[in-house]
Amino acid sequence: MAAAGVSRVPEDRLVPWFRQRPRWALGVSAALFVIVFAARLLAGDAEDAVSLLYALPVALVAVSFGRTAGIVAGLLGVLLVVVWAVAADADMSLVGWASRMVPLLLLGGLVGDASDRLAGAEARHRQLEAAAQRQRDAVEINDTLIQGMAASKWALEAGRYEAGLRLLEETIQLGERLVSKLLRDSGMGLDGHRPPQRD
Repeated sequence: MAAAGVSRVPEDRLVPWFRQRPRWALGVSAALFVIVFAARLLAGDAEDAVSLLYALPVALVAVSFGRTAGIVAGLLGVLLVVVWAVAADADMSLVGWASRMVPLLLLGGLVGDASDRLAGAEARHRQLEAAAQRQRDAVEINDTLIQGMAASKWALEAGRYEAGLRLLEETIQLGERLVSKLLRDSGMGLDGHRPPQRD
């Protein structure tokens, strides 16, 4: 139960937009690649650091889709640098090439790996929450049924047969309601949460 005066934020509002809308993230990343490539073509000086801006779409892809996608985005950034260098007949040293390529690949791999690890930790957290909720539900059912049957037993032992039978019937009905609720809740995902709706 939330403390008084503290409002709980809905879980879907805690999820970043690029996780909720992966297609948008992909579209924004593609637009950024195009914009940076166009800016690189328009900037005539090879010494300009325009190619560093490829880090923006690479990071967005990596944090949205994980390590593999991040590395692929880094490779795409490297390919666009090569295309620009060929088109502009740019003469760069080995250090110049390395300074443009290595950061993109490292960024895609490292940020994507961190994103994968974070997603795994969130999934494990949801599984633990679901297991804890199932345990609470089981304790509630157990306590309710035990108390009801004990009260019914005492009534029967005291010779109050009608009251005992009524308590037993009420306990059975309450048990059925609780089990039905658990069965409805079991329509959730394996981790205890409903799968996200597709766009």
